[in-house]
Amino acid sequence: MKDYYQKSMRALQLAGMSERTQQCYTRSVRMLVDFYSKTPDKISEQELQDYFLHRKNNDKWAAATMRICYSGIKFFFINVLRREWHTLELIHAKREQTLPTVLSVKEVWTIINTVNTIQNKTYLTTVYSCGLRLHEALFLQVTDIDAQRLRIHVHRGKGAKDRYVPLPQATLHILRQYWITHRNPKWIFPRLGHGGNQGPTAQEPMSYTSVQGALRRVLKQLNVTKRISIHTLRHSYATHLLEAGVNIRRIQQYLGHSSLNSTMVYLHLTTQGHEHAYDIIDSLMKGDDHENK
Repeated sequence: MKDYYQKSMRALQLAGMSERTQQCYTRSVRMLVDFYSKTPDKISEQELQDYFLHRKNNDKWAAATMRICYSGIKFFFINVLRREWHTLELIHAKREQTLPTVLSVKEVWTIINTVNTIQNKTYLTTVYSCGLRLHEALFLQVTDIDAQRLRIHVHRGKGAKDRYVPLPQATLHILRQYWITHRNPKWIFPRLGHGGNQGPTAQEPMSYTSVQGALRRVLKQLNVTKRISIHTLRHSYATHLLEAGVNIRRIQQYLGHSSLNSTMVYLHLTTQGHEHAYDIIDSLMKGDDHENK
């Protein structure tokens, strides 16, 4: 079973999983293999149970991390190893019901303008101004940019769903300025290499760790204490559109949400319209005034 990695990737691709999901699921299996120092086909159901309990109770993994762990290992054992274990039916990670962090427009641009490298500044600008997921922006290709219609074709999104998102004129200008620095024929954000000069011939985009590290350094520099990730920029984008009066159905379309319920969470993050609503409620609930009329 030495080729478990290739078999895992093959099964995930056949299932239509996104590149990001393929990487996360395969990493979950690799961590299990490293934990026991043996290939997955040699791992028993009891050992699998012990592993899950160790990660949950000893390592104190968060619910979101456990969910990826469960999903990746479950997919592999069912679809690659063909195991019919009760444990695989039993496992379930509770989804945390917490509202995401949202930044103000001023906070977003303060963070972006503090970034001191053009590739990371351009990347974060694109994530925020187009509401993209981390990997959607990383894997942007030159052919995805429709400059004439001012839109981006996202076809490596979550669930392998295609969509178009508006491309602000200012963001298009920034993307063009950055692309001129490397002129890679395929990637918008190519891997630059240690010397920073491999961009023109890079065969793959920047790494996840490079852009995440850039954001962490800026937050530390600004002494920001909020829990912020690159995905926070996407949350902020959606909230700012909602506050500006963009129809929530349009926002759902731009974000690539299958269900409107996923987009509705942003209604809880905006204060737009609350004062007007409070005035209406206060007026309606003045019982004494109505009785005297």
